[in-house]
Amino acid sequence: MAMAGSMARAARRRGGLGQRLARPPALGGRAAAGWSGPAAGGAMQYCAELVRKRDYDGFLCSLLLPAESRTSALALRAFNVELAQIKDSITQKTTGLMRMQFWRDAVEDIYGDNPPHQPVATELWRAVKRHNLTKMWFMKIIDEREKNLDDRAYRNIQELETYAENTQSALLYLTLETLGVRDIHADHAASHIGKAQGIVTCLRATPYHCTRQKVFLPMDICMLHGVSQEDFIRGKQEKNVRDVIYDIASQAHIHLEHVALDDYLYKMRKVDFNIFHPSLQKKSTLLPLYLYIRSWKKTY
Repeated sequence: MAMAGSMARAARRRGGLGQRLARPPALGGRAAAGWSGPAAGGAMQYCAELVRKRDYDGFLCSLLLPAESRTSALALRAFNVELAQIKDSITQKTTGLMRMQFWRDAVEDIYGDNPPHQPVATELWRAVKRHNLTKMWFMKIIDEREKNLDDRAYRNIQELETYAENTQSALLYLTLETLGVRDIHADHAASHIGKAQGIVTCLRATPYHCTRQKVFLPMDICMLHGVSQEDFIRGKQEKNVRDVIYDIASQAHIHLEHVALDDYLYKMRKVDFNIFHPSLQKKSTLLPLYLYIRSWKKTY
């Protein structure tokens, strides 16, 4: 879903929408794209409309970002939507692999200053040029979503968290770079936010997946409570089914607790727990992030 606010990247980490646009083809590309909207405005509008339709929370939060970061953030969100849609739009894995390869090649071409004529790729190229975005995060997102093309449940909560880190957190790291803030603690917060988002997204998508006879919830937690995939597909609401959801949701909550407390406690330790120290009275650069969390949880 989405994020707004001034988080930050690690010091050097781990190693109104106007005219209607023609819909791009499934794979895009220079010859195949056939997209001929206005070079800047058309691509930007396409990305904004795509995110508005497919990631409304992300759309709203992107609008809260500073003007110089907003269009880049929408391009990142549109990129994420393009990848996320692949799994649900294919009947054969081979087709999904081809589409993932298109985006892998597109990222390579973007960094080679030769982006394909596809609106999302065009806006990503502008974002990369504008903010010097890290290529590694794009590749992590593509690689992880490619692995996820297999229709199988996560083996355990750690596997789900790894997926969330390499997709949702990576997207937030890129968003941080569009904001130009470089702070390892905000980067740490982004990691937890991304994992929490990934877990919650998995939970929110469960009813939809069940209508398609699929369940992706961590198998270890389901087994712990004696719940089968069939129980979810049939829409059972017994206590053991709800216990599975509770355990998974609790893991997301743990990540949010890390975000809400870790930064302030670190600052307090730095000043030997002097609650009146001036540094503790300064406006937090993470305040927009905290506001986002509250709006996401609908606890204002």
